[in-house]
Amino acid sequence: MPAERGPAPTRWNLLRTTRRLGRVRKGAELLGRKRRALVAELFGLARPALEDRTRLAGRAATAYPALLRALSARGGAEARVLGWPTRDPEVEMEIHETWGVRVADVLGAPGIRRTSPGRGVAPAGVGPSACEAAAEFEDFVALLLEAASRETQIRRLARALARTSRQVNTLEQRVAPALERQAASIRRTLEEREREDHLRLRRLGRASRGATPAGAMSTRSAGVAGTPHA
Repeated sequence: MPAERGPAPTRWNLLRTTRRLGRVRKGAELLGRKRRALVAELFGLARPALEDRTRLAGRAATAYPALLRALSARGGAEARVLGWPTRDPEVEMEIHETWGVRVADVLGAPGIRRTSPGRGVAPAGVGPSACEAAAEFEDFVALLLEAASRETQIRRLARALARTSRQVNTLEQRVAPALERQAASIRRTLEEREREDHLRLRRLGRASRGATPAGAMSTRSAGVAGTPHA
């Protein structure tokens, strides 16, 4: 595989390579700051996410037994009545950005938890076990929405962190070293040319100094030879 040829060894290319190297280093520094900010954001969400999972596990441990008790007491047909009337729950969300990564926070879901009149049935008609199961699962769904918001934030931030880390590694380990090698190669070539030019000028100077006395001596000799004797 042939080696990749760099730019021509000129002072303009050296200046351009040096400027590009500076921009690459500045970009890597900015991406490093972004990576640190994303890591801090992820660590800030890690503990609440673990707490959400703990609460979800505890709520599920009480909701599913309540559902089994309701099914055993009233049957599936009567327990299914508590799911009506159907509704589209509204979720209040707030969107903000962290270094260009858009994340959403769930502020509340007021339509999830309902009272007995909101379910459209009388507690005496379905029994306390069914009402208890409905309340448990409504709380469970509300917790799921909050946990889903944090899980989504964590996944987006994790993807952004992985992408930023790849960019930083590419700039620091591939682009910047390649530009440094190019600049060093151009600088060495220019220095060698300067040394060669200096040596050439020195040789020309010595040659000119050595040729001047001989020319002057020839001129004087010619003048003496052409002078008539008195």
